Amino acid sequence: MSGGRISRQKGRHPWDIIGSMIELRRATRVYGAARAVTALDGVDLTIPAGAMLAVMGPSGSGKSTLLNLLAGLDRPTSGQVLLDGVDLAALDEEARTRVRRDRIGIVFQFFNLLPSLSAAENVGLPLLLAGVPRARAESRARETLARVGLALRDDHLPDALSGGEKQRVAIARAVVTAPSLLLADEPTGNLDSATGEEILAVIRKIHVETGTTVVVVTHDDRIAAHCDGVIRLRDGRVEAAPVVAAASRR
Repeated sequence: MSGGRISRQKGRHPWDIIGSMIELRRATRVYGAARAVTALDGVDLTIPAGAMLAVMGPSGSGKSTLLNLLAGLDRPTSGQVLLDGVDLAALDEEARTRVRRDRIGIVFQFFNLLPSLSAAENVGLPLLLAGVPRARAESRARETLARVGLALRDDHLPDALSGGEKQRVAIARAVVTAPSLLLADEPTGNLDSATGEEILAVIRKIHVETGTTVVVVTHDDRIAAHCDGVIRLRDGRVEAAPVVAAASRR
């Protein structure tokens, strides 16, 4: 594995995905020095390939810290975060950036769309940054928007879209590179209940169709009910974790 890069199997269709297996081994994250705050405290956790799990817990329990470690956006102070056996904490920033680009999709609560770009341009941007030719990136972006129900809105700017439509664009952007791991941080937190249910259905549909491993941070029990299990955090520790077998392609 050159330079820490995790490569996709050649010859596979972009939507035919092998979900990633995740392991945390005594993962600890401490912020500050003089007045240190332990956000995660010796977490041991396994997320099987192809599972869809929710992460729940009160504010300050370590949910966002866990998600940042899984995404390679942060490193543990001690311990390991393994993605398909590769320790993200041992990679340099360039290698972790490649892993995020090639294998991880992230959906944010507040969409994070570029206001001057159309829906299709926002979705295609990760492909362009990865060196995909513009025509192919545009075609793939429009195909992905169609998969999340926005085939007729692909040329609209974000300001012309509803909150639910913006989140669908954000989901499409997260999965356009066919990641093996999809992370979602309160994806329905900014939406009304009905729209939130629609967004959950989109995420679930992607999970079922592709086999992508999905981890959703949420406060919403309705979202958790649609997942294979719930990881519950409290005071930086795992209070409860499901026993879930690796999923087969549905």
